[in-house]
Formats: sequence, C-alpha cells, structure tokens
Amino acid sequence: MSLVYDKILSQKHYQPGDGWLKIKTIDMHTAGEPLRVVIEGIPQIKGNSVLDYRRYMMTHHDTIRKILMFEPRGHSDMYGCILVPPNDNSADFGILFMHNEGFSTMCGHAIIAISKLAIEMGWKEKTHPYSSLEIDAPCGRISSRVYLDNQGDVIDVSFDCVPSFVVGLNYEVEVNGQVITYDLAYGGAFYAYINADLINLSLSSENVQEIIQLGKTIKKAIIQSNHEIKHPFEKDLSFLYGTIFISQHVMNNSHDRNVCVFANGEVDRSPTGSGVSGRMAIHAARGEMTSLSQPRVIESIIGSQFLASIKKNVDFGSYSAVVPTVRGTAYIIGQNEWYLDPKDGLPEGFLLS
Repeated sequence: MSLVYDKILSQKHYQPGDGWLKIKTIDMHTAGEPLRVVIEGIPQIKGNSVLDYRRYMMTHHDTIRKILMFEPRGHSDMYGCILVPPNDNSADFGILFMHNEGFSTMCGHAIIAISKLAIEMGWKEKTHPYSSLEIDAPCGRISSRVYLDNQGDVIDVSFDCVPSFVVGLNYEVEVNGQVITYDLAYGGAFYAYINADLINLSLSSENVQEIIQLGKTIKKAIIQSNHEIKHPFEKDLSFLYGTIFISQHVMNNSHDRNVCVFANGEVDRSPTGSGVSGRMAIHAARGEMTSLSQPRVIESIIGSQFLASIKKNVDFGSYSAVVPTVRGTAYIIGQNEWYLDPKDGLPEGFLLS
C-alpha cells in the first residue's frame, strides 16, 4: 500500500502553527437558519453588561465576527453568537448575536438553539417536563424553556421575548415610484412589516434575489423617512434591523408566511423569532390576537415553522406592549476548530454578495 496513503489513514488531525488564532465552535440550525456558537478562542471582552460587551466587540474585536461570518469560513447569510457573562447572577448567561453586517440586539432562532445546546452540553440540568433558562440579550432578559420527553431528549424550545410594541400602523414610503404601506414594530429589534400580496411580491424561494433587493431598498427608504425608530430606554437599540414580508401560507397547517430580510441583505431561513414577536404586537394592536388566542403558526421561506402567541399585556415606557411566546426546535449539525494563519492574505475574509 502507498506510504502516503498509510499516513493519510493514521494522521487525521492538523496541528496549527505557533501564533495562529484558533476558535472552536458548535454549529446548529433552527428551522433551517444557521447558528455558529463560539465555544473557545475569543479574546477577553470588557464591560459590565451585555450591551457593554456588544459595544466592546464592535469597537475592538469586529475582526472575530468577520473571520467567522465571512467567506471562506462562512457566507453572506451566516449567523453566530458569543456567550458572555449575564447582567447579574439571576440569569444563566449572556449572549451576543452576530451576522454579515454587525451585532444584532435580539435573535429568536439563536435563543432556541442556544437553549437546546445548554441542555445537551450539560450546562443546565435537565428537569422534566422542561428546563428553564434565563438569558441576557442586548435587548433585555429572555426566559426560555427546553421541553423534554420521558427519555430526557429535547422535543423543542419556547421563549418569552422582551416587551414588544407597535410604533405605528399603515405608514407609507415611496420606493421606485411605488407607494408601499408598512407597519413598524419592535420585538427585540425594529422591523418594517409589508403585505407582500399588495405589492405582487412572490415569497417563494425561487424569488429570493428580488426579495432581497426590495427588502434592502425599502429598509433604506424607511431609515431616511421615518424618524420614530427609537427605543424608549436604550439608544443602542434604536435602529431599523430588517424588512419583513408577509403573504399567504404554503404549508397546510400554517396561518401565513413570514420572510425577513435583515442586516445587509441576509434572508432568514426561519420565520424569524424576533420578527414574529413584533407581529404579535401588531396583531394585538389590530384586535386580531389576545393572550387568550390560539397560537399562530408562521412559516418561513423554506416552509419551516414557529408557533407564536401572546403571553400577557404590559406597559413599556409610553407603549402598550405584549410579551410574545415563540416556540420552535433546533439541531446540532457539527463542531469546528477554525484557524487564522498570520500569513493569510485574507485575514478578515470577504463577501461576494
């Protein structure tokens, strides 16, 4: 047998050189949307709160985000998270979210995934019928529940989002000579919600490029024209994160389809946990849902589903808000050790789209 092939069979682990950056991750997906969870290799993050840690990462270690999110290790639709200390000892841990443009303030699909991972890794003890977690996100405290079967296997996860509210209904913005009506709501991040059927936009996966371009164009136009995108307490949360198009369902057991274009043209493969949280506030404002209503099944561009409901009504600053509950499931799909050779001419990676 070939001596080289013998070595191939016996030596299967690469040993990086001295001075190389090494980052370990566990990769997951929630309803098809990726999550790269950083386990080891992040430099020290300074601060006294999750919002502090977010600012520090943005100003001092944004290269880490680019290494993990950008090509060749990632792609334009990659998503990730970094675990940090909580704001206080009443929470289990804190979390930072990252994507192709920066660091977001809330991410429901990441909360679902990291909650499952916390149980699978033994970070949190399994209890039947569910294990509870308290997670500090940049937008605030998130409570999640990981549901277990009688064998102790994870079934799915639900979380209670931060208070979610409507800024305004039936706003108008002109895009490419067309007047588009939208609602503006907050579910841990601010989104503009558009009825895709009214603008003849197909939300099929085959139409994804048109969805991206229109979503980006609408977002830019709203940022320029609407000056009410202000969080009642935190300036860092006061920005428009994405555009969400809503259309008729494709799956027989769904109520409708939700397609979110966020950050720099990323398309969420899941129904978007923070996005459907904002939708719960819109449905409540229109008198379409209450805390006694049946959960609403919302599907994504690939047909995956979240179950969304309203837990309770609350006041949040000057807003009448709701606390939404979102339920879904996630899966572990791999674990990786990523390297950065100091001689690499593309240290921060790149994006072609």
